[in-house]
Amino acid sequence: MTESTEQRRASVSRDTLETQIRVELNLDGSGISAFDTGVPFLEHMLDQIARHGMMDININAKGDLHIDAHHTVEDIGITLGQAFAQAAGDKQGLLRYGHAYVPLDEALSRVVVDFSGRPGLVFEVPFTRAAVGGFDADLFFEFFQGFVNHANITLHIDNLRGQNAHHQAETVFKAFGRALRMALTRDPAMAGMTPSTKGVL
Repeated sequence: MTESTEQRRASVSRDTLETQIRVELNLDGSGISAFDTGVPFLEHMLDQIARHGMMDININAKGDLHIDAHHTVEDIGITLGQAFAQAAGDKQGLLRYGHAYVPLDEALSRVVVDFSGRPGLVFEVPFTRAAVGGFDADLFFEFFQGFVNHANITLHIDNLRGQNAHHQAETVFKAFGRALRMALTRDPAMAGMTPSTKGVL
C-alpha cells in the first residue's frame, strides 16, 4: 500500500516472505526520526539522513535476522527509495541536483545526487574494516542499490579519505542527507516547471 500527499509525504509498506517494512516520510520535516529495525548501526546511519536532510523518517522493519541482516537492509533501502519517489511527486520546481562534502575527523566523503528518473549508482567507499559496529560493511552498497533502483535517482558516493570505518560510513550518510536536502529544495525560479529539457523526469 502506497500513499502520498501534496505536502510531500509518503507512507509505504512492503511485505515479502523475508521482510515486512513500513516507511513514513515527510520531506518537509524537522529532522525527527524513529526506527525499529533490529539493525542498530543502520538505524544510527538512517538518523544521519533525517537530521542532516531535515526530513522526518519513521521505519519499522521485521526481517529474517536469524539468517543475517542482508534482506532487511536491502529491503529497507528499497522501501525508503519508494517513499522518496512518492514524496517527490512530479519533481516540478525542484533543484533536482544536490551535492555535499562532509568531513568527520580524518574521513571525508562526497555525495552527488540527481533526481533524474534513471537509476544509477557509483559507490566508491574503500572501508578499512569488513564490519562496523557489528554491521557487515558490504551491506551499505546493498542499501544504496535498493534505494537508487526504487527512488529512480542517479547517485555518486565517494569516500575520499578515511582510516576509521565508522567515520567513513558516517560521512557518507551525512553527505547523503545533505545532498538529498539540496536536490529536493523548491527553486522559486523553477516554480511550475520540470527541471529538464525533456519536460519530464
